[in-house]
Amino acid sequence: MSSFRFVNLIQFVVLMALQILLMRNLVLFDTGFCFVYIGFILFLPIDIDRVLLLVLAFLTGLTVDLFYDTAGVHAAATVLVGYLRPYMLKLLTPRDGYETSDNPSLTSMGWRWFLTYGIVLLLVHHFTLFFLELNGFKLIGFTLAKIIASTFFTGAVLVIFQMLFFARRVRGFR
Repeated sequence: MSSFRFVNLIQFVVLMALQILLMRNLVLFDTGFCFVYIGFILFLPIDIDRVLLLVLAFLTGLTVDLFYDTAGVHAAATVLVGYLRPYMLKLLTPRDGYETSDNPSLTSMGWRWFLTYGIVLLLVHHFTLFFLELNGFKLIGFTLAKIIASTFFTGAVLVIFQMLFFARRVRGFR
């Protein structure tokens, strides 16, 4: 069953503080935005209950919406990631399956697995976020550039975050 722990609560507070206090003002060339708060949803235990996952995704996005004064776009994008996450995990299931102690992290699943998992879900999040923010498909070229730059910027920061704060117990390179 689900293993939402105190560590996950600390992770939520740290990632939200980083997002609201630091990342909000950190933009690369007016194109790349960093949304580290999505890491909270990405790093939750693999066996978390789907309903709890969606509730946490909504609360995470809503918290960012409150501080960014956006009308639910972060909540919508984060809930979509929360909804698609179990399907992505199923798609990427290793041949011998997941161990009960596995977390979707770089240190436990390896580089290739984590980068595939992270980049796909970050692309979905950013695509949804930026097109909802625009309220349509205007300025599609610039919006696609924002999506790609923000995905790689956020992904790089989340990889650094994992390398600094997650336990070192790599299962192998996948």
